[in-house]
This record gives sequence, C-alpha cells and structure tokens, in this order.
Amino acid sequence: MKTVTIYTMEYCPYCENAKRLLASKSIPYKEIKVSLDDEPEWDRLEKLTGYKTMPQIFIDEHFVGGYRELTAIEQSGELDKLLSSS
Repeated sequence: MKTVTIYTMEYCPYCENAKRLLASKSIPYKEIKVSLDDEPEWDRLEKLTGYKTMPQIFIDEHFVGGYRELTAIEQSGELDKLLSSS
C-alpha cells in the first residue's frame, strides 16, 4: 500500500474530518502538523501544491488535495485504486 501523508494544523475541522475518513477505512497515514507561524513550511507547501489551506493530503508524492477532494475521490471509488496502484 502507498504512503498517505496529511499536513494538518491545530483547530482545523477539515483536518479532523480527513483523518476521520482515513481512519474509518483503516488507511494508515503520517500526520505532519504545521504551526500557524511556520512561514517557511507554509510557503513550501503553497509552492508545491498551490493551496493555502489545510489539510494537504498526499499519496506517496502525488498531491490529492484537501478534505473535499479526498471525499470526492472516496465517493467515486478512486481512493482505493490510488492506494493500490503501482
């Protein structure tokens, strides 16, 4: 199975929902918490993904998006395919 990495921040309901969705499917993930004042990390993520919001979810090196995108690919059945494809 591929590695899921989720960048989160404190007090983020979308982050909690994304983690809950992954946990409900027994998908292990690595959580990296980004503090509000960690400007270099925020800048790095924004350059990498184009997103200024959290969570930011990756499957291996592939950027999936945030909670809404994760939910959409789960509902379409694509999440399991992304996790199992080589």
